[in-house]
Amino acid sequence: MIGYLKGELAEVKENYVILEVGNIGYEVSLPGSAVMELPPKGSTIKLFTYLHVREDAISLFGFLTRDDLEMFKLLITVNGIGPKGALGILSSISADEIRFAVLAEDTKAIAKAPGIGSKTAGKMILELKDKFKLETAFEQRLHNQAEKRDSSGIFSKREEAVQALTVLGYSGTEALKIVNQIEITEDMTSEDILKYCLKKMG
Repeated sequence: MIGYLKGELAEVKENYVILEVGNIGYEVSLPGSAVMELPPKGSTIKLFTYLHVREDAISLFGFLTRDDLEMFKLLITVNGIGPKGALGILSSISADEIRFAVLAEDTKAIAKAPGIGSKTAGKMILELKDKFKLETAFEQRLHNQAEKRDSSGIFSKREEAVQALTVLGYSGTEALKIVNQIEITEDMTSEDILKYCLKKMG
């Protein structure tokens, strides 16, 4: 089992990265939300990983936090949700939001995830509600918020640029793809990033 990988971020794609560790490039699938939080290419990052083995394929799934990895492991225990489905859920709903939605039995919040209908959302709540406690959910959310405050502001700038591009008429996928091609530094503003994106698109 591969617990985590730490290495150079060699390539960033829409839903996966190539992480170079010891001269080997590992292709690791990530939630879309995690791709937006990545530092520039060439940076050293650590991904908590899950190795999924099937008869016809071996896949690596990666997460920026151990909490996201643990939530992914819980999601794939739900009947009808495979690794790709779990990744899709974590791309649109955070681990914290999942916990509170399950505890509140809020099927609508969970059904916002692509490919998850109200029936699957109801099944997810039924199978996971005993795994969470409200007190623990609040503690974990506070911990996650503190972690995010300590991290670089690059994520928020990147997110603002993606939102600005969607307002200008680009799809979320197009916006994310172009923003990920920009080498973002800490001294750049979201306006700078947007200008680079428009120049690249033009």
